[in-house]
Amino acid sequence: MLNLSKPDLSTDPAARRVVKNEAVAVEFAAAAGELMSLEGPNRYTTGDAIVTGASGERWVVSRERFDAKYVAEGGIAHGEPGTYRNLPSVVLAKQMQEAFSIARSAAGDVLRGDPGDWVMQYAPGDYGVVKAARFAKVYRDA
Repeated sequence: MLNLSKPDLSTDPAARRVVKNEAVAVEFAAAAGELMSLEGPNRYTTGDAIVTGASGERWVVSRERFDAKYVAEGGIAHGEPGTYRNLPSVVLAKQMQEAFSIARSAAGDVLRGDPGDWVMQYAPGDYGVVKAARFAKVYRDA
């Protein structure tokens, strides 16, 4: 398995600039805990967003990051459980040809991907892994 360590996708010619468009179900953690996503463990603290995508996949977004990147839909107040949509923002993505692992952030949870999955760089030092089928559903070239 390839272990990625802080790659800079902005300088990688195989990386693409993509944008996500997705409405998701969100609840907010009442206490600290851990959720096991398809890609690996996601630890969270009180108030962090626990997100469920359209196909039932689940992941965690820190509250600070969530507040900056998602808006409430359907008349709910921001911070209440319900449906949210991500604000369009360009991120970097690279499809991997072999199994790989990467830390979400410095000293963060380690995520794993299979051949064909995508490593995502949301900002310097901020990474994710997206399964190939999900990537095809919710990401478009920027």
